Amino acid sequence: MALEGPAERRDEGQQGGMANGNGVAPPPSRMAGRPLGAAAYSDRRLRLNPNTEHKPQDYTDVRGEYAPAVYSALERHLPPSLLEADRDVKLHFMRDILARYWPHGERNKVHRHKEYRQKIVHLYKPLHQELYSMHPSAFFLPTFLEAVRTNTEESIASIMTEPIAGVFSFAMLQPNFCDMLLEEVENFEKWVHAMKFKIMRPNTMNKYGAVLDDFGLEAMLNQFMEEFIAPISKVFYPEVGGGTLDSHHAFVVEYGKDRDVELEARFHVNSIFHTLGFHVDDSEVTLNVCLGKQFSGGELYFRGIRCENHVNSETQHEEMYDYSHVPGRAVLHRGRHRHGARPTSSGLRMNLLLWCRSSVFREMKKYQMGFSSWCGECQREKRERQIQCVKATKHFLGVLEGQ
Repeated sequence: MALEGPAERRDEGQQGGMANGNGVAPPPSRMAGRPLGAAAYSDRRLRLNPNTEHKPQDYTDVRGEYAPAVYSALERHLPPSLLEADRDVKLHFMRDILARYWPHGERNKVHRHKEYRQKIVHLYKPLHQELYSMHPSAFFLPTFLEAVRTNTEESIASIMTEPIAGVFSFAMLQPNFCDMLLEEVENFEKWVHAMKFKIMRPNTMNKYGAVLDDFGLEAMLNQFMEEFIAPISKVFYPEVGGGTLDSHHAFVVEYGKDRDVELEARFHVNSIFHTLGFHVDDSEVTLNVCLGKQFSGGELYFRGIRCENHVNSETQHEEMYDYSHVPGRAVLHRGRHRHGARPTSSGLRMNLLLWCRSSVFREMKKYQMGFSSWCGECQREKRERQIQCVKATKHFLGVLEGQ
């Protein structure tokens, strides 16, 4: 079965940050002012698995591009010889690693974007102030809250359906929360238009919608990820950093007539249809929740999980699945799970997207030779090698017996 077309990397576009999660730049040169002890560890590799018995130091007083939680998560993966070093030494070591994902030009872009956000937050008056801090019982359905708070594999699995391997669907958001978030986004877009303010769109493929982090919702959404997505990802996606999520990119997108659904045409077998570009996300784990409104069509289709080397390989029949959106219901999948959106044939559909990322996993990929634990094509290649090995062994034994 052929693909609908080349799968694209769905990046943030104008946004800065760790847009390229594949490969690592050469180690940066020694920085001025760096602690003397840091140089001794510059060639040490991170641990593949975190040291769960190690208690990270407190980084809440650290200011810079990354949240303190990033350093706390990364510290558990430091080489054993570095764990007991001074905090400043560990901090510089981790900053060196993180800088490999963030070239100087990207940092400047991020700095400009930070100023852009600060200006918006200073001037924009929220419509629903209660959205800007976490209120679990008002945001989430009771069944979802109970499952996550119980925090066992059994409780989480009890609210899930898994229609195809690696794709989970579950009822999540309260209708009132969906309505308030939609109204907040509409209010923000009206304000932007009235102020003649430039709005940064969610990514390179969505031309309609808004980045929620840009107008003050970042702290609430970070808590959303850490307390309500990470426990699920830790259970279902440990092999792609589901247990070490430490940053996010959150946005709302709009689909409908004259909206993102008509971006481009793709081939499917012998027919052509319009889709929102067949792609993978710049995330380890993606949460996609329909907020409303009235619409028909707009199915989300999946076409197999792939690493960077196999992103455009063929789709197998068992990897094909179409998901129909229901307001308030979430779908959770790996960012590397290839997918796209079919046309919203009538009405307007708006979705909340939360791209969850793990800086630890992105560093670990540097040391991996293959991804057979999650890439469908790597798994097929591994099975084929095993089959060929068995055949070769049988042939060799047959030759020995004939002698």
